[in-house]
Amino acid sequence: MKQKIFKDKYHIYEIIYRKEELIFNNVDEIIEALKEKIDKHPVISYIATFDQYAHTSSLEGSEINPRIKAAKNIVFCFGKELPTPEVLAVRPRSIGVCEMEDNFVINFLEAPNDTANETMETFVKSLK
Repeated sequence: MKQKIFKDKYHIYEIIYRKEELIFNNVDEIIEALKEKIDKHPVISYIATFDQYAHTSSLEGSEINPRIKAAKNIVFCFGKELPTPEVLAVRPRSIGVCEMEDNFVINFLEAPNDTANETMETFVKSLK
């Protein structure tokens, strides 16, 4: 798993799995595996699955890299503490799953909570 800075300001975690490395055949199967982990976690609450590819392709004049075959986000919230109103600005969390021609790219925005980052990293790494 790599830590990167996207667009010079967004700190993200990202891992790329070659398709043959995983038992999953598509984005939906990976999302379902992540949802199972979220549902079993004592603190995390599943919110939704968002089909970014379908949304973007439905917009007039949209552009999608032709190498991208599918792209979804699984949205959830840790939400164990609500110390200030500002915490709402960094919630909920999501993990993006993108199918490319030969691999799956899985990433998430760095959370302001180390435990949340460690949990998301564990979820993503456990897919292999």
